[in-house]
Amino acid sequence: MDRKTFIQKTAGAVLITIPAYSLLGCSSSDNGTDNPDPDPDPKGDCLANGTKTAIGTNHGHTLTVSTADINAGVQKVYSIMGSSGHDHVVTLTAANFTALKSNSGISVTSTAGDGHTHTVSVSCA
Repeated sequence: MDRKTFIQKTAGAVLITIPAYSLLGCSSSDNGTDNPDPDPDPKGDCLANGTKTAIGTNHGHTLTVSTADINAGVQKVYSIMGSSGHDHVVTLTAANFTALKSNSGISVTSTAGDGHTHTVSVSCA
């Protein structure tokens, strides 16, 4: 058997024994559970569980929106300085709090600080 024939037969045998999804970098979607969660992305409850925040292009800023603030439902200005070396503020309006109270997420833009802004998203935990 010459080298070319050997390589072709070896490659063919390997391809037959390896599942196609392994070659593509995919994996099986079976996570080993018999009863997968029917709603893998459940809607949170802001008043019962509080909020979670995400700050785009973040470098140390933080924001905490309390359930008391949601219940009050009046416009509020928050500092998001956190451990960053500069500050930004975000304003949540009464309409933003109404959305959170009904368990809908919101997104606002911070003021410019140090020459840039951040998109700040608040959702229900």
